[in-house]
Amino acid sequence: MPHRAGLSFRFTHAITRTPADSVAEGLRAVDAGDPSSETFREEHGLYVKALRDAGFTVDVLPPLEAFPDSCFVEDPAFCLPEGAIQLRPGAESRLGEGREMRAALEKHFDKVVDLPGAGHVDGGDILMLDDVILIGLSARTDRDGALALADLLDAWGYRAEVRDTPEGVLHFKTACSTLGDGVILATRVMAESGIFEGRRVIEVPEGEDYAANVIRVNDVVLVPEGFPKTLAVIRDAGFDTVVLPTHEARKVDGGLSCLSLRFSLA
Repeated sequence: MPHRAGLSFRFTHAITRTPADSVAEGLRAVDAGDPSSETFREEHGLYVKALRDAGFTVDVLPPLEAFPDSCFVEDPAFCLPEGAIQLRPGAESRLGEGREMRAALEKHFDKVVDLPGAGHVDGGDILMLDDVILIGLSARTDRDGALALADLLDAWGYRAEVRDTPEGVLHFKTACSTLGDGVILATRVMAESGIFEGRRVIEVPEGEDYAANVIRVNDVVLVPEGFPKTLAVIRDAGFDTVVLPTHEARKVDGGLSCLSLRFSLA
């Protein structure tokens, strides 16, 4: 696949979903206490505002009480300028989320296709760079699903590569992000895995691994609140930043990238 400058961070649109009152019933690897749905919605509102300030047109979908994790819209779909791919999340409780999102995808894309086969892929395991799309294997993304997605992306003209996610990492993007302009932000475990060999990698300072999940949105990088060392290294690398609270999302294994589907229609 040819290098496509800005593919990974130049966007015009985003889809988000308001957190439901049932969000406290969402999946989590570690019990850090129940999130407050009211506070979560306040934080989500700031997130949507930051996307709009960055130049996005944002669709805010209504909450889905039957699906506690449904505010993490990145997992059941993946979007490219050519169309949208309906994924098959690896957690059984989330399998119906894609059906609920279909109309929102069809509003923007003439081409909306289902992930082929019977394998599973979570969007949190897909890292889009400007020259390759990396698909990480995890507890939520299996090899059958990853290879099926890679074949589909190849048919669309994209190079995709499947990678082993280091042990103990929930989603591939839990431990890394693209800052754009050829720069990767990653935890030490991810940086030392060899996955990004030959690329410029900025390592997340010790004790701030959660802050590896940031998102570059056009000209700014959104960074979670409470991680001053990571914020400093991103700024020192020359990137403009906006700090956002993600305290409630974190309680149910969520981060900044999970909360939106970002794509370009220009």
